[in-house]
Amino acid sequence: MVLIAILIAIALIFDFLNGLHDAANSIATIVSTRVLSPRYAVAWAAFFNFIAFAVFGLHVAATIGTGIVSPHIIDDAVIFGALMGAIVWNVVTWLAGIPSSSSHALIGGLVGAGLCKGGWNAVVWSGLGKTAAAIVLSPATGFVVALLLILIVSWSFIKAHPIWVDKVFRHVQFISASAYSLGHGGNDAQKTMGIIAALLFAHGMAGGKFHVPFWVVLACQAAMALGTLFGGWRIVRTMGSRITHLTPMQGVCAETAGAVTLFGATWLGVPVSTTHTITGAIVGVGAARRVSAVRWNVAKDIVVAWIVTMPAAGLIGAVFYLLAATFHLG
Repeated sequence: MVLIAILIAIALIFDFLNGLHDAANSIATIVSTRVLSPRYAVAWAAFFNFIAFAVFGLHVAATIGTGIVSPHIIDDAVIFGALMGAIVWNVVTWLAGIPSSSSHALIGGLVGAGLCKGGWNAVVWSGLGKTAAAIVLSPATGFVVALLLILIVSWSFIKAHPIWVDKVFRHVQFISASAYSLGHGGNDAQKTMGIIAALLFAHGMAGGKFHVPFWVVLACQAAMALGTLFGGWRIVRTMGSRITHLTPMQGVCAETAGAVTLFGATWLGVPVSTTHTITGAIVGVGAARRVSAVRWNVAKDIVVAWIVTMPAAGLIGAVFYLLAATFHLG
C-alpha cells in the first residue's frame, strides 16, 4: 500500500507539472492581448481547469489506461517508468521554455516502459496510432478552424470602428479563454486519471473492471488546477508573443478554435496535446493577417519539439523502468 501511495503521489506531481507546463496554453492569448494580467489569468484558468470533470466523460482516461499498452502488463515499474519519463522531459522543456506536449511525454514514457516490460506485443497499436495521428490532426484542425473564424469575424466587422471592435472582443475573450481552459482541464487531467486507474486495476483494487474512482477524478483535477495557478511564465512568452502578435479579436478566434478542437477530441476519447492545438490556432490567426506575421522559425522549433517528445520521453521512461525492475519495484 505504501508503494501504491507513493506512485499515486508521483502521478499527481506529474499532473501538477502538467498544469504548470501547460498554463501557457490556457492563458497565453488573454495575457498577450492584455485583457487580463498574468496573476488573474492563471486563477481564471485554474478554476475552469478544475470544474472540467463536471462537463466531460472519462473517455480519454480509458484510452490512456487501456488503449496505449495492454493493461495486463502494467505493474508498478511500468507506471514508475512512464511517470518519470514524462516528468523529466517536462522539466527539461519547461526550463528551456519549449512548449512541448505533456500528454505525449506521458504516452511516450508509458510506451517506452511498456516495451521494456512486454516487447512489441505490449503496445495497443490502434490506440497509439490514434494518438500519433492527433499530433498532426489537432494543430491542423486548430489552424483551419482559427483561419475560418478570423475570416468570418473580419468580414462581419469590416465596417465597424477598430476601437469598438477591440473593446467588444476584450469582453468576449473572457468566454473564449474559459472555454479553452475547460477543454484543457477536460482532456489533460484525464491522462493522469488513466494512469492511476491502471495502477489500481493492476493491484486488483478496481473491482475486477477498469474504472476511474471519483476521488481520483477530484485529485487529478485539483492537482492540475494548482499547477495552472502557479503558471509557466517562460512558455507564456513563447506562446503569447514570440509566434505572432495577437489582438483581442485574434485571441478570441484562436481560443475558440482550440476549444472546439479539444471538446471534440475529449468526447471522442482521443488524448490530444493542448500545446499542439493552441499553437496551430495561433499560427492560423497570424497567417490570416499575412504569412510574414508568423515567426516561422519559432514555430519550426516548436514542431521539432513535438516530434522529439514521444521518443525522448519513451527512452527516459525505459531507463527508469529498467532501474525500477533492477530494484524489484513491482
